Amino acid sequence: MCLFIETIRIENGTIHNLAYHNERLNRTRNWFWKNCATLDLTNYIQPVQSEEVIKCRVLYDKEIREITYAPYSVRSIDTLRVVRSDEIDYTYKSIDREYLSRLYALRETADDILIVKKELITDTSIANIALYNGSEWHTPKSPLLKGTQRAFLLDQQIIKEEEITLKQLFTYSRITLFNAMITFRKIELSIDEHIIV
Repeated sequence: MCLFIETIRIENGTIHNLAYHNERLNRTRNWFWKNCATLDLTNYIQPVQSEEVIKCRVLYDKEIREITYAPYSVRSIDTLRVVRSDEIDYTYKSIDREYLSRLYALRETADDILIVKKELITDTSIANIALYNGSEWHTPKSPLLKGTQRAFLLDQQIIKEEEITLKQLFTYSRITLFNAMITFRKIELSIDEHIIV
């Protein structure tokens, strides 16, 4: 059994979306280890005081195995290449990213990939996405991974779930990438100019 991971944003001593990380961590643990005791990450994570954004990385299986802290900066993503995989499964956030890495290697000159599974848009190699139709932001109903920032944005009604096919992609004007470390609309691209099919 491989290790699972939670990546948590700490900024100015504030731990972001901790309730969502707790929920996913315990859901994953209960799937693989039935009826295990609930863990609360509040008891394990230190709210690091820093002017930098801090990436807190929690490795776990049935128990917490390691917690590390490191400064974080968003990498530049300016282009996405569409790649297809009907077999990929990344339902649980594990440290085993071998299949994702193989798909990422297909990006050629692009900065990252946009993964299509069974004709449906899913995620990039590192982030959930949302697409803008001129009035609303839509996020794929079937992402590879149900991210914590995605859950927060859905609960806040900032984004809405939709099934989005590859054919529908270019009916949207903009795409934004987000995850626990990358805030909503921090990376935002024009679909016509920045997505390679």
